[in-house]
Amino acid sequence: ASICKGDHNIPDGEVFTAPEKYSVEGHIEFSYPAIRGGNEVDGIYLEFKKGKVVKAKAKKNEKFLKSMLNIDAGSSYLGELGIGVNYNISRYTKNLLFDEKIGGTIHLALGLSFPECTGKNKKNANKSALHWDIVKDLRPQGGGGKVIVDGKIIQKNGKFLI
Repeated sequence: ASICKGDHNIPDGEVFTAPEKYSVEGHIEFSYPAIRGGNEVDGIYLEFKKGKVVKAKAKKNEKFLKSMLNIDAGSSYLGELGIGVNYNISRYTKNLLFDEKIGGTIHLALGLSFPECTGKNKKNANKSALHWDIVKDLRPQGGGGKVIVDGKIIQKNGKFLI
């Protein structure tokens, strides 16, 4: 995992890592629109099997979402899991450099894994021309949620329990 501490962009406040390419299972419904190249995609639902998006829906701009998943062989795989830890940023702004760091949120990035997060086994790194962060609010105002690591809840409704 990498801890952002102002070396690359400000404000900072996230911890992020790359999953093993084929390990991601489950589904997620995102709280906020994802914006890329002036295209706003809202109401995003993604379902993962063996690390790959196998189902993608959106209430707004679904065609664009699906086009992003088809950029290349890696664009439909998860490249990053990030946890926002800057509790001084309290609201969604449509500026990803702020939004992915909101304390009590997580974000997933479709596509490219950052090499510093792939550990010793570089085969687990996902390669893609795409790296697209999408934010999920785990705070009560965003619908709540939890982060579970190795069977233990470490964050619930946007608050760390450890």
